Amino acid sequence: MTEDKKCAVHRQCYPAEQQVVSEADLDRIAPRTSVVRPPLWRRFTSQIRCSQATARSLLLKYIPVLRWLPRYPIKDWILGDLISGFSVGIIQLPQGLAYSLLAGLPPVFGLYTSFYPVFIYFLLGTSRHISVGTFAVVCVMISSVTESLAPNENFMLDNSTYIDTTARDVMRVELSMALAFLVGLFQIALGVIQFGFVVTYLSDPLISGYTTASAVHVLVSQLKYLFGIRISQKTQPLSLVYTIIKICSKMAETNIGTLVTSIVAIIVLLLMKFLNEKFASKLVIPIPIELIMLIVSTGISYGVGLYNKFGIESVGHIPVGLKVPMLPDFSLLADIVGNAFTIAVVGYAITISLGKVFASKHGYKVDSNQELIAIGFSNLIGSFFQCFAISASVSRSLVQESTGGNSQVASAIASFVIFIIILRAGELFQDLPKAILASVIIVNLKGMFKQFSEVKVLWKSNKVDLITWLVTFAATILFNMDIGLAISVAFSLLTIIFRTQLSNYSILGQVYETNVYRDVARCHQAKEIPKIKIFHSSSTVYYANADQYLESLYRK
Repeated sequence: MTEDKKCAVHRQCYPAEQQVVSEADLDRIAPRTSVVRPPLWRRFTSQIRCSQATARSLLLKYIPVLRWLPRYPIKDWILGDLISGFSVGIIQLPQGLAYSLLAGLPPVFGLYTSFYPVFIYFLLGTSRHISVGTFAVVCVMISSVTESLAPNENFMLDNSTYIDTTARDVMRVELSMALAFLVGLFQIALGVIQFGFVVTYLSDPLISGYTTASAVHVLVSQLKYLFGIRISQKTQPLSLVYTIIKICSKMAETNIGTLVTSIVAIIVLLLMKFLNEKFASKLVIPIPIELIMLIVSTGISYGVGLYNKFGIESVGHIPVGLKVPMLPDFSLLADIVGNAFTIAVVGYAITISLGKVFASKHGYKVDSNQELIAIGFSNLIGSFFQCFAISASVSRSLVQESTGGNSQVASAIASFVIFIIILRAGELFQDLPKAILASVIIVNLKGMFKQFSEVKVLWKSNKVDLITWLVTFAATILFNMDIGLAISVAFSLLTIIFRTQLSNYSILGQVYETNVYRDVARCHQAKEIPKIKIFHSSSTVYYANADQYLESLYRK
C-alpha cells in the first residue's frame, strides 16, 4: 500500500469539545498548591537519623537476600535450584581453571574466584538468574595488566633462558588482588552515588562490538597454548597484530603432541555442545563435557606421562584448602587506576545487560544501582581472598536459567560445589594439560563470535548503529582494550549528538475528515489548516539545536 493510500484511509471520528479557559480562570477553578520544602538541615538530619525502621529499611535495601529468602517457595523452587546449582558448579570448575590461566595467573585462583565472590553476590544481588564469577572478556583485560606490569622478561634467571615462575606468579597475584580491590571500590562508589544510568551510554551495538573484539583478543592469546610455543605477550596498540606475526614466525617450533591434543579436545567439545543444544528438551541437565574432558585428559596425562614423553605442558601444582585472607598491596594502586575503572565499567555493563535480559523474560526487575554495589562488594571482599575481578558469565547464566534455576540459591549451591573441590579435589588436576584449558576457553567463545551476524541485521535496520559496532570492533582490535573502550564510548556520544543535530523538521497537515496529522511534504492527502502552521520537530529542543530549530522554523 502506498503512503498516499495509507493517508487516505478514513477513520472513525469521535467528536470532542474542549472549553477554552484562560490562565486566570484556571487558577481560580483549580488553584495551585505551593510546595513547602523543609530546610536543608532538617532534610539532612532526617536522612542520617537512625531508628529501628530506618535500619531495617536500609538492611532490606542493600542486602536483598533478607527480603526474598524468608519468602522462598521451597516446594516450588528448590528442585530446580539444586539441579541448576550443581550443573553450574560442574561447569565452573573447568572454566575457573581455564579463565585463571587466561588472566595470566595460576589456575587455582580461578577456583577461589568461583567461590567467594559468587557467595557475596548471592547475598547482595537482585538478579535471580545470572551466574557471576570468571568471564573471558574481563580475564583478558586482567591479563593485559598482569603481563604488562609483571612480564616474563623481568623474572629471567641469571645467564639462562629460564623464568622464575614462582616469583612471577606471586607478583601477578598481587597485581590481580589490587586490581580487584580497586575495581570493587569504583563499582561501590558508582552505586552509592546512583550512577547506574551510565550503562545507558553503552549501547547494545557498542557492547556487542566490544565483546566480539575481546573474543578475538582471547582467541589469539590462547594460540600459544594450542601450538605449545612460548611467546612474550604485548599490551600496547597493535599488540594483536604483533602477537599473530610472532606466532606465525614460531610455527616451526610447534609441539605436535600439544597441537593434536588441542584439535581433538576442540572437536569433542564442539560436537558434545552441539548435541547438548539439539537434545536440550530431552536432557534433565546438559552433559558436563568440560568436566568429563578435564577428568579424562588428566587421567591420560598422569597415566601416559604426556609431559615427559611429548613435552605437553600441564598446569602444575594446585594447593588444597582455602587461603588465609590478606590485604592487597596498596602501593600498586597508582599503576592500575585506569585499567581498574575500565574493568569496573565493562564488568558492570555485561552483568546488568544479562540481568535485564533474564528479568524481562521472567517478569521481574533488577536494580541497576544495587547491582553495582553487589558486584562491587563481590570484587572488594574477594580481593582479600586472592580473587581477581568478576562479572556475569553468558554461558553459565544460560545454563543456570535453562536447567530450572529460579533464584540465587542456585549460585550458592554452585559456590558450595567449588568449595568442596577446593578443599578435597583440587590437587587431582595438577597433571591437566594447559592445551585442554585453552580448548575450553576457545570453544566457549562461540557465542560471542556469533555476534558477527549482527552486522547484517544492523545494515538493514540502522546504519548509525552499524557504524558504532564497526568502529568499536576496529578500535578494540587495533588498540588495547582500554583505549578501544574509550574510543568506542566517545564515538557513541558523538552519534547521539549527530542524531540530535540532524532532527527532522516538518509542517503538519490534517488528513481529510480525520483527526490525524501528517507531514504535508510526504503525505499528499494531508492539507494545512488555513492561517495555522503546525511545526513539528522529531527531537527535544535544547541549547545545542535551538538555532537550527529556529532556522528551520523560519524557512517553513
